[in-house]
Amino acid sequence: MPDHLALIYNPFSRKNLKNGPDYLQSLQAVPNMLFYAPSTHAALEAAVEDLRTRGVSCIVVDGGDGTVGKVLSALHASAWPKDEWPPVAVIPSGNTNLIAADVGYGKRGAEALRFLQAELRSGQAMLKVKQRRPLVVRRKGHDGADVLGFFGGMGAFGRGISIAHHPAVLKRYAHDMAVVATLVMTVMQLLLPRQRDGWMAGAPARLEYDGKASNVRNHFMVLCTALNTLPYGVWPFWRAGGAACHGMHYLDVAAYPPSLMRAVWSLLRGKAPEWLRRMPAYQSGSVQALQMHTAEAFVLDGEILEPGEDEDFTIEAGPVVSFLYA
Repeated sequence: MPDHLALIYNPFSRKNLKNGPDYLQSLQAVPNMLFYAPSTHAALEAAVEDLRTRGVSCIVVDGGDGTVGKVLSALHASAWPKDEWPPVAVIPSGNTNLIAADVGYGKRGAEALRFLQAELRSGQAMLKVKQRRPLVVRRKGHDGADVLGFFGGMGAFGRGISIAHHPAVLKRYAHDMAVVATLVMTVMQLLLPRQRDGWMAGAPARLEYDGKASNVRNHFMVLCTALNTLPYGVWPFWRAGGAACHGMHYLDVAAYPPSLMRAVWSLLRGKAPEWLRRMPAYQSGSVQALQMHTAEAFVLDGEILEPGEDEDFTIEAGPVVSFLYA
């Protein structure tokens, strides 16, 4: 297989801002590589179109979750046939790197690029593939502007993201510690009597899972993901009888959920005990499509998406993407 790479580099990501010019120059010096550092959405679309006409063996994304999602969204919007997309390798350098934790390449910098080229030449690269189907979010009035990503939600999740984006958290903590700080601050909100009711009352929304309407009308939290693992062993999803996932994983927690702290403690450790599965306030599984009718925003990989013209979201399991890992 040819070793021609395309590197899409986010110059504004947390780690790349810290790396300085020497790191950037070392990347640009790697031979047989197309280098792009788009600073706008239009520039990213132009880069993807250029790649489509050239043909490459692999697209390397040096950035965080938001960068990976934007690259896949640009691919999705392009004329590039989805079954002909090249494999992707993710080098984590963003504020959030959940995608890289699940499917990331595991090496960084020029070393990662040279190693990947060698594996592409030898044919070893395609023996190390993880396939995922990113979430595709559609909204009425946003035709042709589908947004792709891997981890999204609403309700308490959206409020937690607002806390995570607070300057006091972003400036004081590195990413891993920011996750912990956000969790602590969110739990504190639930423990404060004046704040607790506003969080527990949830967000009004009508949901349909693969066309089947949910009987829950107010949701404490809804989560969905196209990933298979999360950092630190956290996994707040389960499926009846351990059935295989054929789409996206989801968790739907009704307003005023009973035994919330006990449930949180279990799910943060990747456990879904039988008592939790039996509670109707906690529902989880896998579906191909989720329809949402709500005035609430949906947060996808840290990006806040407002609902469509009819207060609608359609979230579907998208095209298969092959990710290379070291």
